[in-house]
Amino acid sequence: MSAHPRLSMNQATLKKATLAEAIASVQQAGYQAIGTWREPVQDVGLDEAARMIADSGLRVSTHCRSGFFTMPDGPERIASLDDNRRAIEETAVLAAAGAEGSRPVLVLVAGGLPDGSRDIVGARSRVADALADLVPHAIDAGVTLAIEPLHPMYCSDRAVVSTLGQALDLAARFDSSAVGVAVDTFHIWWDPDVLGQISRAGREGRIATYQVCDWATPLPADVLLGRRYMGDGIIDFASLTAAVEAAGYTGDIEVEIFNAEIWNAPCDEVAGHTAESFAATVAPYLS
Repeated sequence: MSAHPRLSMNQATLKKATLAEAIASVQQAGYQAIGTWREPVQDVGLDEAARMIADSGLRVSTHCRSGFFTMPDGPERIASLDDNRRAIEETAVLAAAGAEGSRPVLVLVAGGLPDGSRDIVGARSRVADALADLVPHAIDAGVTLAIEPLHPMYCSDRAVVSTLGQALDLAARFDSSAVGVAVDTFHIWWDPDVLGQISRAGREGRIATYQVCDWATPLPADVLLGRRYMGDGIIDFASLTAAVEAAGYTGDIEVEIFNAEIWNAPCDEVAGHTAESFAATVAPYLS
């Protein structure tokens, strides 16, 4: 069995798997790349995780995730920025351990409104301040920070950055090698300006990763877990994928799914079905 050569399994799709289990499943399904998550990496330790990645022969497409720095000045913000610096170092080590073509990309989720706050303008301003603080460290480590806009329903608690346009505006003051954007179909499919913003991201050299999964209603009570396999919802992967291709993105494409039913399924089954749905819905629009 062989998966599409640009398909990467983001570890969030195999939420309950250890790093070793995730690697084994994607290898068996013929994947060439994996997107790592911090928690499974930290469970085994960074050095051991890097050894496992090196032994696997897999590319590392991204490391997820960091960010969450919208809080005001104080101990919590200091701790968050320190943790982001550690995440940058993790990304550099894992990408160096991965096979040729690995990308030192750290995905950032901005964070929502601090507890008790209604100041969304201030929260967004503190995202810009955090990037300015972290970029020199990212440059030194050779890591690209990928700002991921999240669907507006997550604005209050997870990400005050909701559109590609907002993410690109935040990135604009920094070199594109240091700050890019994550294009995630679940979060941006609804945006009436999405194709134009993907084109802009390409012109500015900002597409650090392309992530795919589907959207279907009704969403579950926990809207975080509403993602579906590609083809099980309403997202137009043809237009979005063609736009990302036209924008010049040639890297791995991650499938990132948060879904309790999928998390409870056997890893090998999930890896196989993911590859099949990718082949049917995304691969036909890749050059």
